[in-house]
Amino acid sequence: MFHPKFQKTDKDYECKVCGKALRKLSDLSRHERIHSGERPNECKECGTAFRYPSKLADHKRTHSEEKPYECKECGKGFHHPSNFSIHKRIHSLDRPYECKECGKAFSQPSNLSKHKGIHCGERPYECKECGKAFSWPSQLPIHLRSHHKHRPYECEECGKAFTQTSNLKTHKRIHSGERPYECKECGKAFNHTSHLSKHKRIHSGERPYECKECGKAFIQTSHLSKHKRIHSGERPYKCKECGKAFSHTSHLSKHKRIHSGERPYECKECGKAFSQTSHLSKHKRIHNGERPYDCKECGKAFHRPSNLTSHIRVHRGEMPYECEECGKAFSRTSHLSNHKRIHSGEKPYECKECGKAFRRRSDLTSHIRIHSGERPYACKECGKAFSHTSHLSKHKRIHSGERPYDCKECGKAFRRPSNLTSHLRIHSGERPYECKECGKAFIHTSHLSKHKRIHSGERPYECKECGKAFSQTTHLSKHKIIHSGERPYECKECGKAFRQVSNLSDHKRIHSGERPYECKECGKAFNWRSQLRIHLRSHHKHGPYECEECGKAFTQTSSLKTHKRIHSGEAL
Repeated sequence: MFHPKFQKTDKDYECKVCGKALRKLSDLSRHERIHSGERPNECKECGTAFRYPSKLADHKRTHSEEKPYECKECGKGFHHPSNFSIHKRIHSLDRPYECKECGKAFSQPSNLSKHKGIHCGERPYECKECGKAFSWPSQLPIHLRSHHKHRPYECEECGKAFTQTSNLKTHKRIHSGERPYECKECGKAFNHTSHLSKHKRIHSGERPYECKECGKAFIQTSHLSKHKRIHSGERPYKCKECGKAFSHTSHLSKHKRIHSGERPYECKECGKAFSQTSHLSKHKRIHNGERPYDCKECGKAFHRPSNLTSHIRVHRGEMPYECEECGKAFSRTSHLSNHKRIHSGEKPYECKECGKAFRRRSDLTSHIRIHSGERPYACKECGKAFSHTSHLSKHKRIHSGERPYDCKECGKAFRRPSNLTSHLRIHSGERPYECKECGKAFIHTSHLSKHKRIHSGERPYECKECGKAFSQTTHLSKHKIIHSGERPYECKECGKAFRQVSNLSDHKRIHSGERPYECKECGKAFNWRSQLRIHLRSHHKHGPYECEECGKAFTQTSSLKTHKRIHSGEAL
């Protein structure tokens, strides 16, 4: 008696569902399970079910770790002879299955079949839960686990669980450091064969995946999929904490660490932890001194390519990112984003110690070091330590004398681009930052912030020696030198030492004869700005400091104080 869903033909048994003809009735019975979905052979270890007993036997080896088929080339073992045969083609480079559309060759016919789906766009395997469709049948069961959150394969090192045993094996290489797949071009090694294949395209220049919207081509199909979202505006991955949406799941994963505070990537040199592995890689260059990105204009080297790109704009004067509120332009989009918070008043980064909020995460990180006293970046010249690497870089220019930022108006050079920007406002007269309390305007936003403390009376920086509090951290630093007696800034001309670098700069003008501060009224020049201010009052009939007793006015507060002693009878 024949199976009801099959009929006997002259030579074969034919399936009534799809018309496929098979030689034996037993083959027909096994074939029927494709249509019925029946999987009668279940693994007692993990519950995974299979259509055929032979597949179950192969699967059982994953639990026993029995790998009877060993490669003589590399020693890798396999559960199944078919997997071993496929693996051998890696060493022989045998790729007998070629795509007629693009000429790409494969070691397995199944991989060719999967690849063909890229050209035809066919996705016949659809998820009944969410409607997402896949090119290959193997992708669907993996996807289904995302709905059920079933991750049966767990890492013994860190507890991370995976939907596939192959993913667990690849993950384990993170802990072991194993990178068995090496590029013959450059020697770079990878923990996964697919990563090596993608890497090879860097050398070959191959970009097989092209965007139909703009023609841009990509090395990987996943990069094309992500790129397409630029055109569609699709952001399918939403944060449950704050509602922010992302175009890539990896961006969401990184974003979540802001809320959780998770920093899984730690520097072995200094113990500093990071939320992203790329941030750790960049940080490591601080310790090893590596600066692989050189400016062709001036030879300056940088840790990161983004820093080089931004630096090049200094030479070109290029400022492509403009604020819609005030028209101010920036060389980097991140600087524009930070600037916009001046207008919005947004300060999303809050200190848990004192509640102070900041516009930028980097400002919060630097601020936290005030509480902790941490200064991890030390100068090799003089031993002075800093809470921020950028402060160390700026400090180094004191020793080197480097002033790479020139004013085109007067030729004055500066160690920092921000100092040049502030200086340019002296020529233009621009004071964009205005105090809402008194209307006083400032060249720099930091000057406005400091000024506001006059109105609020805030003095957040306290000396641990004597308890005296200051409105600015620089004032506290200067004050501390009184206790230590330190005078780190020495004049090379006469050996006189100073507590502050600004005092040394002023002193040097005695030797050089430089008088950069000129009175526009009479042409008289001065060594110091304070002298010019005092002098300017001499042109006005009445000084700004008036005696309440007799009405006499003075150009300086010190002169007024001396005068008051006449009325008080205090000895002069």
